[in-house]
Amino acid sequence: MVLREAQQELLSLAKQYKAIAVIGPRQSGKTTLVRAVFSMKPYVSLENPDIRSFALEDPRGFLEQFPNGAVFDEVQRTPELFSYLQQVLDENPDVAQFILTGSNNFLLQQNISQSLAGRVGYLNLLPFALSEIKDSAPKTINEKLFKGFYPPLYDKPFEIQKWFSNYIRTYIERDVRQLKNIENLVVFERFMRLCAGRIGQLLNKSALAIEVGVDSKTIESWIGILEASFILFRLPPYHNNFNKRIVKIPKLYFYDVGLASALLGVQNADQLELHPFRGSLFENMVVVELLKQCLNKGKLNNLYFWRDSKGNEIDIVIDNFDALIPIEVKSGKTITQDYFKGLRFWSTITGFKGGMVIYAGADYQKRSNGFEVIPLNLLTEKIDN
Repeated sequence: MVLREAQQELLSLAKQYKAIAVIGPRQSGKTTLVRAVFSMKPYVSLENPDIRSFALEDPRGFLEQFPNGAVFDEVQRTPELFSYLQQVLDENPDVAQFILTGSNNFLLQQNISQSLAGRVGYLNLLPFALSEIKDSAPKTINEKLFKGFYPPLYDKPFEIQKWFSNYIRTYIERDVRQLKNIENLVVFERFMRLCAGRIGQLLNKSALAIEVGVDSKTIESWIGILEASFILFRLPPYHNNFNKRIVKIPKLYFYDVGLASALLGVQNADQLELHPFRGSLFENMVVVELLKQCLNKGKLNNLYFWRDSKGNEIDIVIDNFDALIPIEVKSGKTITQDYFKGLRFWSTITGFKGGMVIYAGADYQKRSNGFEVIPLNLLTEKIDN
């Protein structure tokens, strides 16, 4: 088992809360992590139809089987269980009684907020971070973009393209139907592929609606489905305008760059060398690496982008309350003066000195003007988000 950086936060939550919810995408390693950390607790998969039927028909009798708690996997499948779980937790003062995992954030949050508010600590677990797999990570940038970071791809020698094809099919047939009864799943899959073609772009729901052939309300609903099931997320714009008219529309990114590549129809890593979306995919990978750093420590997402009405832009702004860190992302391997254009503009309008460029090359540089140039493989070492 790969030692997950989130394990420390999970152990910390176990000392504070009566129940812990570990949420994240399917196949992100939630079950492996909680079974390793809480190996003394019985493990119950609520994906199993017989077990799920028992839990739904006789929740009280079901919970009585676990006087010392248990690990409940995919617990959002049994919403009726939560009210009974509240009583069990309230009658027992022990912490870390039940460990709940789920890959459907909306349903899980809905049920927890109704019945278990204040009793549950949350941990968001995304696929592997680069720092977690180190030597086993793909060697080249293109291989990283193609393979992504879902744990099963590092456990067995799957054919990557086929694995993602099955993942997409399973996700659409199970999770999408569970969240919303969408009749035409072929259209929904096309919508997902169109979203992959908008990585790092401002979200234009009207344009998406025209391409998909549905209305804007449906697009908003479908994006909500993809967010709730940890397929993609919206990166919000930074709110301070610095006396400039700013863009207030979020950008789209995927939680796993390999899945995004698969949705774009990439069939092997070599195709990415000249692919028109290579820069967008590289930017996506960097944004998610920084997000993983944040979530693995149990912190709230503190990532933004900044853009004014004239197109001046900073790819990532880390808001650390007492300091703002502007970051530009470049997929090239050769450092040029153009890499610093956005950072110079930012420095001029904000008065903040310094900033970072994360790029696909190999050399680290710290320049006299305060700018740092950081290769991808040193991201975790140089940026502690």
